[in-house]
Order: sequence, then C-alpha cells, then structure tokens
Amino acid sequence: MQDSSLKASPARHLALQGASNFRDLGGYKASDGRTTRWRHIFRSNHLGQLTADDVAIVRALGVRSAFDFRGLEERAAGVCVVNEITVHSLPIEPTVVAALRTELARGTLTAPVALELMRESYRNYVRHNTHSFRNLFGHLLEDRAPLVIHCTAGKDRTGFASALILHALGVPDDVIVEDYLLTNQHYRRDATAAIDLPEDVRNAIGSVEASYLAAAFEAVGREYGDVETYLRDGLKLGATERAALKARYLES
Repeated sequence: MQDSSLKASPARHLALQGASNFRDLGGYKASDGRTTRWRHIFRSNHLGQLTADDVAIVRALGVRSAFDFRGLEERAAGVCVVNEITVHSLPIEPTVVAALRTELARGTLTAPVALELMRESYRNYVRHNTHSFRNLFGHLLEDRAPLVIHCTAGKDRTGFASALILHALGVPDDVIVEDYLLTNQHYRRDATAAIDLPEDVRNAIGSVEASYLAAAFEAVGREYGDVETYLRDGLKLGATERAALKARYLES
C-alpha cells in the first residue's frame, strides 16, 4: 500500500489549449542522487496562441522569462501573449521545410529523405548554432526561475536544448531520451502547416525520433569528442558553472 504521506509529484504535462507541448523538466533523478526541481524549467511550443485560461495557468506558475529559439519570421507570426513574460530571443532559423520543398521540386522527396534532413538539422544545431545554446545556459545561470524554453513546436530546437540541460544536471541518457520522446504523446500538429508536402513527409517532420537526438550527439562527438567536452568548451560550462547550475536546478 502506498504511503499516503508521500507528496504526489506535480503534473509533468500541462494540457494548455494553445500550447499542447508545455511540459516540466522537474522530477528526474540525477547521477548524484538529487532530483531536478519541479516548476523551475518548462519546455513548450510557442506562446502566441494561448487562451485566456492558458494565460491564467502560466501566470499561476509564476513564469517570468521565456527563451525563444524561433527565427525572425516565426517570432513575428506568434508573439507571446503573456504580458508579464520577458522574451529573450536565441534565434535558430528553421531550414528543414525549405530543404524538403527543394527535394520536392527535384522529384526526389521521400519519407527517408525527410528523416535524414531532420537528422542533418540536428547535426547543424551543434555545427552552426552552439552559440544560441551557450547563450541559453548563460541565462539559466542568471535569470530567476520559473522560466520556459520554446521554439515553434517545442520539439526540435527545444528538444535538443532540454537534452543539454538534463545532461548538464547529470540526468542519465535513457531518461533524457524518454523526456524527448514525450513530444509524440502530447504535441498537436498544425494541420494547415506544409500542406504542399506528402503526408508521410509531414509525419516525419511533425514528430520526433530517437535518431534525431542521436544525430545531434553524434555531431557533438565528431566536433568535440564527447558531451562533457562540449559542455565545457562549446557551452562554456566549467566546473564552477556546472556546480552553480546544479545548485539552482536540483533539489538539495
């Protein structure tokens, strides 16, 4: 029989009407035995379509900062509707849909091609966009939680960022992948997006696969040797910064 005195964990997924992929990174056990703090770091799709009820929930959570990986046009199309939130732009311009349309025009677009383009986009997060993730960690060490990290769908750029955060906090790889794949349970795709592309291709880009995240970490290995070196040299998280990050985002 379960001990009724044990405090129930908060909900990981908050079912917002206008942001289906809004989730909490709390409650994961790290290698030192501590646990990631609940209600400190959230990950989400964009905050431009929140309903009045959604806004009330986000306000009740106390979120004051958002870290937005969307590109210029994406941001303009979905401005955060919560006035109290300060938005910090860490832009990574989207490239996959344009690449898919190029393949479509050539007559060479298939679902396997789409999957490989998705994997390549994750490799490019490491090759070309490490500065945006480095800036995120600078904010994580300065800004006060609760905070939210997001892009448009909250699955790719946000997914890699969340994986890096959990790695930096000492969460095991298998748990990180499980968190990443939760997008497939919760994210509601925009049925009007990229309707010129074949359905199997839209399925490939509208969900996540473990191979996508693995491609990013394969690039980390090629470019930096291993994840620890990437955290130190790519993201500028030395021993002092790692300790400060853990003090802030792990339960004592």
